[in-house]
Amino acid sequence: MTLSNKQKQHLKGLAHSLKPVVQLGGNGLTEGVLAEIESAINFHELIKVKIPTDDKEEKSLIMDAIVRETQATKIQSIGHTLILFKPSDEKKIELPRR
Repeated sequence: MTLSNKQKQHLKGLAHSLKPVVQLGGNGLTEGVLAEIESAINFHELIKVKIPTDDKEEKSLIMDAIVRETQATKIQSIGHTLILFKPSDEKKIELPRR
């Protein structure tokens, strides 16, 4: 899904007050964690995922894998936090026109 800058800005504003829904543990990105992210994003549409690692390359690879596996849109990554958006069938979040 391709979003315009205006739509991304809108989603960043909505995500600002959100707390991370999923936090990766010591085992990293497991099937269980991916299932939890998938479940959360299908329910909320817009979520934050916390990736507590100091290795920038590893963090980047984990973020890319999450985006690829969930087929969600990466809105932003700040520090250890990844913001994802994936519209559900119920369309809970109304995006501004392009």
